[in-house]
Amino acid sequence: MMPILTRKGRNAALFALCISPAAWAGTLVDVSAEAMQEAPNDLAQATVFAEASGLAPKALAAQVNSLMAEAANTAKAYPRVKSRSGSTFTHPNYGKNGRIDSWRMRSELVLESGDTEALSELLGKLQEKLGVANVQFLPKPDTRKSAEDQAIQAAIAAFQARAQLVAKTMGKSYKIKQMSINSAAQGRPPVLQYRKASSMLSEAAPMPMEAGESQIQVHINGQIELAD
Repeated sequence: MMPILTRKGRNAALFALCISPAAWAGTLVDVSAEAMQEAPNDLAQATVFAEASGLAPKALAAQVNSLMAEAANTAKAYPRVKSRSGSTFTHPNYGKNGRIDSWRMRSELVLESGDTEALSELLGKLQEKLGVANVQFLPKPDTRKSAEDQAIQAAIAAFQARAQLVAKTMGKSYKIKQMSINSAAQGRPPVLQYRKASSMLSEAAPMPMEAGESQIQVHINGQIELAD
């Protein structure tokens, strides 16, 4: 037989149920920290393009495709530079009467290499007839991961130092309740000198470039609980 609770006993039981463990938790403190690690930009990417305008799409395609085929053959002489076809598109140009009066075609070749000197030399040759766009420098995946790992270790150490400082100042011990880690890369602008394609260039000078470094930033946001 279950015991019968008096009104006083029922009130005591309800009071006990209403007290959750959270009511006895220590003070919660939000803590954040960050760290930064430089990573060399050991991978370069560039896009070269051929562009032309004219009245006949077929003639445009022949002109642009010939230039791109020549560029692809030139790139084959640089085994340390990877190349692949990029975007190709043709669009009409409309006159004042709303009718098509000409066409414009553009085709791209994407280049990628860890050898900056080789890519620079190749771009210098391709610039004789092609335009250059979207040059960027970034760390290789393994290089970025190594720098990110170092930044994470430094950020965690900074987080722990702050948590210990808060706990020591409050005269209490602490434990970590939760932690989130986020990383991002911030590249420095590459040093480039653009030259327009021109048939009057007598020499294929390498494109001046300096890869520089990227900064890998790690941010940690978390919460600690101070205990008595």
